[in-house]
Amino acid sequence: MNRSELGPALRVLREASGKEAKTVARGAVMSASKLSKIENGRTVVSVADVDRILTAIGVSEEVKAEYLAAARAEATEATAWRLYRRLGYHRKQRQIKAMDSTTTLLRVFQTSLVPGLLQTPEFARAVFARRDLGEEQLSRAVSGRLDRQVVLHDPARTLQFVILESVLRWGLVPAAVMAEQLERIVSVSRLPGVDVRVVPLAGFHADVPGHSFVVRDDRLVTVETVHAELVVTDPRDVELYVRKFERFSSAALSGEDMRSMVEGIRDEFLRERETG
Repeated sequence: MNRSELGPALRVLREASGKEAKTVARGAVMSASKLSKIENGRTVVSVADVDRILTAIGVSEEVKAEYLAAARAEATEATAWRLYRRLGYHRKQRQIKAMDSTTTLLRVFQTSLVPGLLQTPEFARAVFARRDLGEEQLSRAVSGRLDRQVVLHDPARTLQFVILESVLRWGLVPAAVMAEQLERIVSVSRLPGVDVRVVPLAGFHADVPGHSFVVRDDRLVTVETVHAELVVTDPRDVELYVRKFERFSSAALSGEDMRSMVEGIRDEFLRERETG
């Protein structure tokens, strides 16, 4: 089966399962019209779409592996941020939440921004406000991001975060809000199944950070660039990101050393608030 045959093949699977299109579409976090276009071969289907559709149908792991292999025929996909804006950032957050729910090991490497799963409501609002959204869209986007954070308390998941120290010092929000955000990171770092590490600026570093990215179970990587989000599925390329994550993870502070650093930066923001 090649990539062009995926859509109709997915329709056959769905019909064989006895599930209605609207039920599968809801489970796959997409509109019924999008599912219809995919099943009729009128739109290119992404690896993430195939994964969510197969999960919603409830196929075996063997069948899922076969279909995902066909979806990965093109190893890298790019989706411009302007298309996500058209879709609605709240829907994008729902899609990410669906992916989180099927990921056992999530590894997040952040070079520019506090990871979404760790953001406070005020910080998340500031992040989305940069995109000039209307108040309703802004509120829905923030709500969607916060809804994703339920995964932090899921005992079936292991979540690993590696963040550059510069991310924690970047003044995207007022000092008081940044102090609260850093306190949130310290608090979440104590949850079972959550490992937060910070790479200090000082000292020798054997590698350069590059882009922020997320690795899902050694099978899929999403990379954030200025104009688009890239989805990488070729195992050889995924391994490059896994190795990069591990290099920076081994060089980062963890546990009480990490918390001590973050609390020190928090205190700097608190002093800035008092003197500002």
